Amino acid sequence: MSLWKRFKRAIRALFGKAVEAIEDPRLILEQNIRDLNDQVPKMNQHIASVKATVTLLERELAKSKKEYEELIARVKAALAQNREDLAEQYALRIEKLKQSIAQTQVELEAAQKAYEKALEIKKLFMREKERKIQEARAALQQYERAQWQAKIAETFEKFEVGGIDQTHDEMVRRLQEKAAQNEARLELALDSIDTSRLKVEEEMERIQAKDSLSRLKAELGLEMPPSPTNSEYPPPNPPSDKEPPAKEPLL
Repeated sequence: MSLWKRFKRAIRALFGKAVEAIEDPRLILEQNIRDLNDQVPKMNQHIASVKATVTLLERELAKSKKEYEELIARVKAALAQNREDLAEQYALRIEKLKQSIAQTQVELEAAQKAYEKALEIKKLFMREKERKIQEARAALQQYERAQWQAKIAETFEKFEVGGIDQTHDEMVRRLQEKAAQNEARLELALDSIDTSRLKVEEEMERIQAKDSLSRLKAELGLEMPPSPTNSEYPPPNPPSDKEPPAKEPLL
């Protein structure tokens, strides 16, 4: 491939890409609808011009036919009066008029065919115009729905990727981790405390409270003070009457 052809191809590709970039299908379809509607008055004007031509030819043909009948009547009157000279003049005019009528008839038939063809073309154009407009409007409506759906999809995508859905699971996981860490710390703290000593102290406090209540009742005369043997404390060992065994002398 020559350098010039490569250059032209590159230029076409560059301009083609630029045109595609600035083309908006929605705006182009709307302009096409306006163009189609604008063509209707122009077509009606053309059809009206053809119809005017038909009308003029019909009038001219009618006028020529009327003149032809008048000339025939004059020829008959001249022949009735033995005026051959006048009849010859009228005959010459009739001959020329015949040619004019024949020419006008041909032109009228062509104009009538053109008018009928124009009406047929208009009918086809109007049908095609309506089809294209409906198709364009349907495409525009579909485009509007697609734009609306794209906005909704974009909203859901933002919700799922960068919105609540993204942070929700992460925050729940963090709270669960913190709760598990606190529970583990509590278990470790409880395991490090000597609960047996606390239980002994609680039991001693309960016994002391019971003794205090018993003494208070005795002071108030509600009951006899508890004897040492009845207390919770174990009684001392009673004295023994037996003498302790004599110690053996040391050798």
